Amino acid sequence: MADLRLEPAGERQLDDVERLLAANGLPSADVRSGSAQFYVAAAGGGVVGTGGLELYGDAGLLRSVAVRESERESGIGTAICDGLEEIARAEGVEALYLLTTTAAGFFADRGYEETERSDTPPDIRETRQFEDLCPATAVCMRTRL
Repeated sequence: MADLRLEPAGERQLDDVERLLAANGLPSADVRSGSAQFYVAAAGGGVVGTGGLELYGDAGLLRSVAVRESERESGIGTAICDGLEEIARAEGVEALYLLTTTAAGFFADRGYEETERSDTPPDIRETRQFEDLCPATAVCMRTRL
């Protein structure tokens, strides 16, 4: 999408973020209270996707990439990931981690590799995402930026 913009979610866009996460079966309990910075992908005057980042020095946690159902398979998820990875890189992140129950193939195609949760930095392991929001069955993945 040529007019797609990735921008930090403002207070009034957090409702959109929560709706997108819920529609995609992703946790949203800490959208307003957690340490993640959520971003919205906007196109055509509306929010079409979202994703978040939690940054901990040279490590980061990629959070909750979700695309509106009517916009799936259009490259928006890839564009969101590209943008979030670029933001993380600019902030000095060298390794980006994530947990997924449904998108391991998508992230593997982006160069993410499965890793053990125990091999993640302590700051990442201690996030709500790792401790209680994502099930123990979620696949942990990492990429180097």
